[in-house]
Amino acid sequence: MSDDPIAEVLLDTVTDISCMQAAAFAEAGTDVIFLGDDIGMQHTILMSESLYCDWLKPRLKKVIDAAKKIKPDIVVIYHSCGFVTPLIPHLIDAGIDVLNPVQPECMDFREIHDQFGDKLSFHGTIGTQSTMPFGTPDEVKREVFKNLDIASYKGGLLVAPTHMLEPEVPVENVVAYI
Repeated sequence: MSDDPIAEVLLDTVTDISCMQAAAFAEAGTDVIFLGDDIGMQHTILMSESLYCDWLKPRLKKVIDAAKKIKPDIVVIYHSCGFVTPLIPHLIDAGIDVLNPVQPECMDFREIHDQFGDKLSFHGTIGTQSTMPFGTPDEVKREVFKNLDIASYKGGLLVAPTHMLEPEVPVENVVAYI
């Protein structure tokens, strides 16, 4: 924020390396690439929408374009924890295919699926800050089926825990999820 030329050089250098990697994966025939930045916090985006559009979106698009130029059908999964709802149209515009994760503690899956489910697929929806560690097996099952039901008319959901499962998650909840 205080030294744009240095920030530009650093971000452009990382972008150029990421473009080379994305292109190499596409040339190797990979079906999916997984990209990400944490651009959300629990209840708000990490930066203003205009800062995101100025600094990160064009660079993300450049990386995705590098892969899709070589392999147009490559699937791009994009990771950001937290609340990213205001930035989803920009992520779609940049070329992502799947948003990972959809954290129920931060975003309403029904709302984003209704709004963006015809343009985007989703991964997650089972809370690793709530349901998985603190719910009962029946609550885990209800969450899984609720989210599958939401996605049923459009599809586009890989229902899964939103992050890695920490040691405090009861085995019974993992079995219930499966």
